Amino acid sequence: MNMVLGFTGKGKGADGGMDLQPLQQLRGYWEALRSGSTLPARADIDPRGIAGALETAFLLDRIAPGMAKVRLAGMGLHDVMGMEPAGMPLSVLFDPAARDRLSTALEQVFAGPSAVELWVEAERGIGKPALAGRMLILPLRDAAGEVGMAIGALVTAGAIGRQPRRFAIATLMAEHLPQRAIMPIPVPMPEFAESSAPFVPRPTPGKPHLRLVSSRD
Repeated sequence: MNMVLGFTGKGKGADGGMDLQPLQQLRGYWEALRSGSTLPARADIDPRGIAGALETAFLLDRIAPGMAKVRLAGMGLHDVMGMEPAGMPLSVLFDPAARDRLSTALEQVFAGPSAVELWVEAERGIGKPALAGRMLILPLRDAAGEVGMAIGALVTAGAIGRQPRRFAIATLMAEHLPQRAIMPIPVPMPEFAESSAPFVPRPTPGKPHLRLVSSRD
């Protein structure tokens, strides 16, 4: 199933009062940085371009297939996790039953590559009121040109409560992002390169040279 920008709703008031504008701003900024089918690079990201999403945004490093750790994050992720998220695997934000689906989603982001959006719901209990969220994850090229990083954002509706929250994944949607194939330029091997000089046979040692004689001589 393909994800489109419209998945992030129509701004504040959609999804039970959830403010989806940070997701829209992040996706719009990321799309503006794309050059055709080439993904944006980490070095292209200017925080000023996503000023309205910084509170909810995070930056991921791929550390293994289906796994990523948080490099940087806004206070929104800190508040939900109840800890400093930098250096932590993103999976700590999810309950154990959801981590296989999260791994699948992350592998789609990096190996697809794909843009992924998750609808998430937090577990409920004492000190844990109703809390739902939407998460957007977009792939980025790292310094080596590989799809080894991602930028994302999480918005929520509801109260975080007195305890750290963990999410289940209610819905996962991904949009595959075809990449432009880079064709190598064929270069002839030196031993097969053609010479522009005319062929001149070498004379056989000890034999007279043949000479073209005109009948007018």
